[in-house]
Amino acid sequence: METMDVSRTIANLEGSFVAKEVKGQQYIYFEHYLPGGQRKQVYLGKKTSKAVEELMKEYPENKAGIAEMTANVRRLAVQVSVEIEFKTDNASTRVIRSLSDAGVFRSGGVIVDTHAFRSIGLMLGVVWPSGSSATSDIGLAAPRTVTLALPTVAVPIPKAVESVKMGFFQVPALNPKHPSTSFAIRKRQLRLDILTPKTTKSFDPVFIPRFGCAAEPIEYLSYLIESPAHAVLVDANPVLINVPQPARYALHKLIVSQKRDMSKGGKSVKDLEQARQILSVIRDGRPYDLGVAWNDLVRRGPQWRSLAEGGLKEMRKRFGKIDLDLAELAADSAT
Repeated sequence: METMDVSRTIANLEGSFVAKEVKGQQYIYFEHYLPGGQRKQVYLGKKTSKAVEELMKEYPENKAGIAEMTANVRRLAVQVSVEIEFKTDNASTRVIRSLSDAGVFRSGGVIVDTHAFRSIGLMLGVVWPSGSSATSDIGLAAPRTVTLALPTVAVPIPKAVESVKMGFFQVPALNPKHPSTSFAIRKRQLRLDILTPKTTKSFDPVFIPRFGCAAEPIEYLSYLIESPAHAVLVDANPVLINVPQPARYALHKLIVSQKRDMSKGGKSVKDLEQARQILSVIRDGRPYDLGVAWNDLVRRGPQWRSLAEGGLKEMRKRFGKIDLDLAELAADSAT
């Protein structure tokens, strides 16, 4: 799927070629629709251009090739999904796919919730028990800025969400002067929260221009979404997404488990359970990654280390001792 994503061409778009005549010259445009229904025309060149002529000629053949590749990926996804006890619900998949189609993940967006946890499991070659991954909320982290090899393209999230036609509305902020940072559907649990790393003392929402919406600043999020990984959200039509590195996800869960208020004790237990499951896999399979992630966490200050060690202590108390020496792994990764 990564190969398909990086090799996207005009043949990946549903649209048609349109000719316009200006002062006796014919010019060719490609017309297609953006998420939300907005029509867009992309200028290609003069009709007499050999490159444009070749592009138009190859378009049907390239689309057929893409359709064949997509069908092969879908067949593989069906085979994989048979082994998964607890799959992503259809509604969440539709929303995440709309974000992908709009280019949100190519522009730096990262899924950071339990949907990411499920995908991390598949990345590691395991399927988590259903009880550790039950949720309908979608958490999307949006870095303030992003460095890309290609120019950043505006991908308005509100229009992408609107395009699924599920009745989403922007949830009003508690402070009426603040913009919304969440989308929800009335009388349903599905919710999309837009998050961004907290870089100042203010907790006021931050507008993310390339996504056309505001995001809620969250502490410790910068660590979680640094150098995200590609993963697949398995469905009959799988979706390529960005998720945190497994080691960072686990260590971040240790931290946030200690930051939850007492009224959210259930979420704290879930944080520790997810951390334990990932750590149990990567301590043997990816010890170097874990050491690097721990070293980066410790460099961020004594509070970071204290919270992570507190989470680790609580995790062992609740779920039993896990054979894990973070200091030793950190030393090995530094050599």
